[in-house]
Amino acid sequence: MATITATARKPAPPGILSRRAVRKLLVLALAAAILAPIAATQWPGATWPTALTVDVSEPLGRASDWIIDNRDSHPLFLYFFGHVSNVVVIAVRAVYLALLAVGWAGVTAIGALVAWRVAGVKLALGTAAAFLACGLLGMWVPTMQTLALMVVAVLASVAVGALLGLAAGLSDRMDRVLRPVLDTMQVLPAFAYLLPVVLVFGIGVPAAVLATVVYAAPPMARLTSLGLRGADKEVLEAVESLGTTARQRLLTARIPLARKELLLGVNQTIMMALSMAVIASVIGAGGLGDRVYQALASVDVGAALAAGIPIVLLAVVLDRVTGAAGERLGEAGKSPVTWLYALVVAAAVALAGRLAGFLDWPDGWELNIAEPVNRAVDWMTAHLYSGVPVVGGTADWAAHFTSWVLNPLRDGLQWLPWWSVLLIVATLAWLIGTWRTALTAVLAMAAIGVLGVWNPSLDTLSQVLAAVAVTLVIGFAAGIAAARGDRFERLLRPVLDVFQTMPQFVYLIPVVALFGVGRAPAVAAAVVYALPAVVRITAQGLRQVDAAAMESARSLGATSGQQLRQVQLPLARRSLLLAVNQGVVLVLAVVIIGGLVGGGALGYQVVFGLAQGDLATGLVAGAAIVCLGLMLDRVTQPTERRTTKKGA
Repeated sequence: MATITATARKPAPPGILSRRAVRKLLVLALAAAILAPIAATQWPGATWPTALTVDVSEPLGRASDWIIDNRDSHPLFLYFFGHVSNVVVIAVRAVYLALLAVGWAGVTAIGALVAWRVAGVKLALGTAAAFLACGLLGMWVPTMQTLALMVVAVLASVAVGALLGLAAGLSDRMDRVLRPVLDTMQVLPAFAYLLPVVLVFGIGVPAAVLATVVYAAPPMARLTSLGLRGADKEVLEAVESLGTTARQRLLTARIPLARKELLLGVNQTIMMALSMAVIASVIGAGGLGDRVYQALASVDVGAALAAGIPIVLLAVVLDRVTGAAGERLGEAGKSPVTWLYALVVAAAVALAGRLAGFLDWPDGWELNIAEPVNRAVDWMTAHLYSGVPVVGGTADWAAHFTSWVLNPLRDGLQWLPWWSVLLIVATLAWLIGTWRTALTAVLAMAAIGVLGVWNPSLDTLSQVLAAVAVTLVIGFAAGIAAARGDRFERLLRPVLDVFQTMPQFVYLIPVVALFGVGRAPAVAAAVVYALPAVVRITAQGLRQVDAAAMESARSLGATSGQQLRQVQLPLARRSLLLAVNQGVVLVLAVVIIGGLVGGGALGYQVVFGLAQGDLATGLVAGAAIVCLGLMLDRVTQPTERRTTKKGA
């Protein structure tokens, strides 16, 4: 027996070497042994060699000058961009005038009646309270301006995202084509593409709406594609066996089976569109965002919070109403007569309010919360910033995080020779994907060096890696807890709504007040912004695990922990990978905000480019952020693609 065992063990080394990962490592080691000495000899040093950079500032400057010179005369602007701008302005203005014509009483009644129709009395009362709170805070007119802008932007984002997701979900080729496009749309910082948008459309509502669509459409596209690709294959085969056409299978099987992902996509689109309200105010969007921006320009946290709360309330109302409407799709809800009664009551309330002169919110009904909020912020700064016994103050935490995590990570990345960074990227991407994945990741990283922003990009990468690590640890833990506990999920949901919809500029001020200026508050802002999406997608994926698989595990005596580790997490892998991807792109989206509070690196360069009208500086830094996002996406997401190909 011992001889047999020894004989059986002899082929083990060849078996190990035959593994795909080992073969890939051997190929990479051979390539490194040949190319690394050449690169180190020809272009010595850690940073990217100057000889391999390309100066794009001159052609970008010429492009900017051409746009400015031809914006009022060229047919492209007169007959295409001009019409797009007019359509956006007319749509937003029509919605805004309709809201003003109905009056505050009518808008509140319509919102409450719609909520009652789709979700019941509790949500109707909450919707009415939310609209009334906007008026009590003295923000009724700005709220209507923002609501009109968001209605148009969200509808356009959902339409664009759904069409792109439909194409990517039904075609592998379109998925490969659209994936980098979606990456670019979502990862390119808003400040980076605000400059070319403003150059083309000028300052105002059209630029704000189009910038919001670019930012808010990708989640809808990704989740639509995820839902269509994750449809139960047995159900699709059963429908196909009935002789249905491709269109019938799409309408009767794929889309209904992907309903939850579609609703989550709508939810994420609404949240991200509203989170753009403040950034859009920089280019003349007006509304609540403009109030927040003006308040923070004078460091008035109370006034900024008074304008930020209505944004959160709008998001919560739209989230709950759309979610409840989706849950009732396909159910035998109230009869159409109920809708008629609701419309009649809403029209009656609106008419009564108009006749009674209740169009504008009364000034005497407004509450001033700015002063108590500012006093609370001052107290937090005085008592929590430093000198807290045992645990230390928040300034100490920020200093420790910077010196123990951010500095070593940045210095380590910048110490590595440039060719070794490319080798590490290629290794990680190829180990979990294909050679095409590795090539894409390496080219994206190399493009950063070619653009001449190697060291700032590595500085930004260190902040992104730290923020993503913190986000995933907290997000996965909270998502698992939310998926396994309905009560915790209900308690967590409004907190996530607040975190995701509160404009970054609003919570940036208390973050800076607590943590000071530097890279630590920039990381904290990124974590707060990216965390809700990671938690939501994780919880959604775990809740959608096949009930039969869970029941089978329980029948075999598996403990709760074993069910999680051996059933739920493996079966929810696609959603977990999407959560990682969304965490990365959302963290990158806040890199610019971090540049305003001492984060430096690429974020500062993008903000500087927008402030100075320097198209080259802003776009080069924005393109570098896109390349970072593309590289991180290929490093974290290619497993799904390889599995799909293999299965095919």
